[in-house]
Amino acid sequence: MNIIPTAIPDVLIIEPKVFGDSRGFFFEVFNAREFARHTGVATTFVQDNQSRSIKGVLRGLHYQLENTQGKLVRVVQGEIRDIAVDVRKSSPTFGQWVAVQLSADNHRQLWIPPGFAHGFAVLSDAAEFLYKTTDYYNPVAERCIRWDDPDLAIDWGLEQPPLLSDKDKVGSPWAKAELLP
Repeated sequence: MNIIPTAIPDVLIIEPKVFGDSRGFFFEVFNAREFARHTGVATTFVQDNQSRSIKGVLRGLHYQLENTQGKLVRVVQGEIRDIAVDVRKSSPTFGQWVAVQLSADNHRQLWIPPGFAHGFAVLSDAAEFLYKTTDYYNPVAERCIRWDDPDLAIDWGLEQPPLLSDKDKVGSPWAKAELLP
């Protein structure tokens, strides 16, 4: 496993060692001992989620005020641009974001620790997105920041206006969002 730091030190790109030949490939998706050894993060995942989206769908930016979730995310079909935004007011990287291309071809995973808003945009015809979480989904504590907030100025890599859920259409502006201490 190869760990690649991002501009926000808490957010890590994880490249697994892929064994491939003419028959296909194999790689270990997750190993708690190796994850902790390489990242310094010892955590327990309690929930696995999967979504499928078509090209142009943008999901996010989502986070929870309570039951904050760390996420280990990956793509098993297609390609996305994954975004993590630091929403911890006490953090030296508060308000900063990173973007990482994840695809079925590059096999990369992204570790997004608790305290980050998360979202992604689908760049391929469709994408299947899987993620593990360190805490359970809590709809009462969930919040959404506008994907196109001018203060954040996130580059989503889209060629056309995104397809959004009703929830994502009415996300809070960054300046008015309820954030973490």
